Amino acid sequence: MPRIFSGIQPTGIPQLGNYLGAIRNWVHLQEEFECLFCLVDMHAITVWQDPAKLKEQTLQQAAILLAAGINPDQHILFNQSAVSAHARLGWIFSCIARIGWLNRMTQFKDKVGKDREKHSAGLYVYPTLMAADILAYKATHVPVGDDQKQHIELANDIAQKFNYDYQTEFFPQIKALIPPAAARVMSLRDGTKKMSKSDPSAQSRIELLDTADDIAQKIRRAKTDSNPLPGTVAALNERPEARNLVEIYAALSGVSVDNVLLQFEGNGFGPFKEKLTELVVATIDPIAQKARSYLKDPDHIKTILHTGAEKAKAIADPIVEEVEKIVGFIR
Repeated sequence: MPRIFSGIQPTGIPQLGNYLGAIRNWVHLQEEFECLFCLVDMHAITVWQDPAKLKEQTLQQAAILLAAGINPDQHILFNQSAVSAHARLGWIFSCIARIGWLNRMTQFKDKVGKDREKHSAGLYVYPTLMAADILAYKATHVPVGDDQKQHIELANDIAQKFNYDYQTEFFPQIKALIPPAAARVMSLRDGTKKMSKSDPSAQSRIELLDTADDIAQKIRRAKTDSNPLPGTVAALNERPEARNLVEIYAALSGVSVDNVLLQFEGNGFGPFKEKLTELVVATIDPIAQKARSYLKDPDHIKTILHTGAEKAKAIADPIVEEVEKIVGFIR
């Protein structure tokens, strides 16, 4: 069975965009792949994290994944720092990767802006750790958004260079699994910006621990315009907030944007928001309730993560030990 590795940073509470863009897809992938789902806490500290908050959010993230349908009995759920193979292989890959490759990584440029010199070295080299996350398990497939495709290309470059430098065929080619219709969920306060866990305004996002009342309030307050809903997609192009709400409805209901507009053409946003609230609550509230139930017993969550880490080590340790032998380390 093909093997998938996918990671998510345990910083902030996952929001609707994370669910529609990644988590929902992960649940479906469990049916056809051997899956490793990783809370990448080592990536999280490339920018400073409050230690107590990082622990709390790691448990919250795990609870949400379990509540959403990740099955730790059939697959593997663990936190990255519990498996030393990631760091060991990450260092080797930092010595394989070329500075020019890292200089071309657009996400680093986007994150640091003009303050490049003030950021951590870890943030600069974290794509090599990301490559190690995947290849420590010889994973062949990685579900990613379009904005992460460059990282998979770099991981393949590193793997190919390792194979070439050491005259081996040790590492496989990685395929990016990009969902064909991944929803791009935007902020409820600004339809030109992506919905984000890190936005200062909690009103900009629907979190996967929100109550039904929280969700209703946020959708009611979501920014819109004064015009009724149009009948065509083209008419939404200059109305980002309207387009965002319509696309959320389409993604959750499993129908096209055209069909949503056909259903609600001519309606104001009051009635539409009521229907959207019903749909979001029906999707998110059961996950939030289950997650809050898990969080009442944090030791149980820790046991699941510990068990997952042991399973992950059983796969990764022999692979990374073989890499260390290939490069000449005495084992």
